[in-house]
Amino acid sequence: MSAGTWQLGDVTVNRVGFGAMRITANPDRSVAIAVLRRAVELGVNHIDTAAFYASPGGTLRVGEGEKRHANELIREALAPYPDGLVITTKVGPGEDAERGFYNATTAAELREQVEMNLRQLGVDTLDVVNLRIMKKPGDDSITERFGWLAALRDEGLIRQLGVSNVRLDHVEEALAIAPVVCVQNSYSVDLRGDEDELIGFCADRGIAYVPFFAIAGSSREGGATADHSAAIEKIAITHNVTPQQVRLAWTLHHSPNILAIPGTGNPAHLEQNIAAGGLELSAEELASLG
Repeated sequence: MSAGTWQLGDVTVNRVGFGAMRITANPDRSVAIAVLRRAVELGVNHIDTAAFYASPGGTLRVGEGEKRHANELIREALAPYPDGLVITTKVGPGEDAERGFYNATTAAELREQVEMNLRQLGVDTLDVVNLRIMKKPGDDSITERFGWLAALRDEGLIRQLGVSNVRLDHVEEALAIAPVVCVQNSYSVDLRGDEDELIGFCADRGIAYVPFFAIAGSSREGGATADHSAAIEKIAITHNVTPQQVRLAWTLHHSPNILAIPGTGNPAHLEQNIAAGGLELSAEELASLG
């Protein structure tokens, strides 16, 4: 891949990966399977997923009804998994029939979520597990929760650990307990918050920064935004590409430790996302994007 590589802990991955959140939105399961297989054919060796990525009416457990869960689609499409493929998942948020959508607050709940990911993906050890939190004002330490995941790593259920939806102080807390291989936060050309300091902190320590909503921007879970700046539109016209590709290219240009994880259930959009890794933006174009 022309976007180059970065270390995800002890594994080298291509900087354009694949986010599985939207794969279940495609009503044609065979197309979803084909998109996942095509992604790997195009060089994707880093897939981001979660046990709570399921389509409406989908199942959260293997063997119950139609397999419309991201982990199960990944397993059906790609198992036995090719050498070098890294599947990153996340725990913290969860969903089941009794509790609905919930956030894990105990060691037992986090273990249950880890074990669910293991079952759904059909593996004995998860490559990378991110602790995703719901940030709250005031004291929202992650020390206890991250420590529980570190214990599961010591048991051999997890190889490497990361954090998601966090601040710099959260990352520092986690690093005091165990190595952190990635930080996954919301970040895009027009929705940056105060992330640049955290990106630099990670780059200095060899930690991958993995932005979600790089294409969606303020649309977030709603999918690719149609609200593009004049600068994005101009660059897209100049290069004969889509505004979404410009957004991805900016993300990759911004810092070498950034790993993009654009997600889609659309084969054409997949090809465009991968191609964005080769889109070269000039210094003037980057400056116009701020």
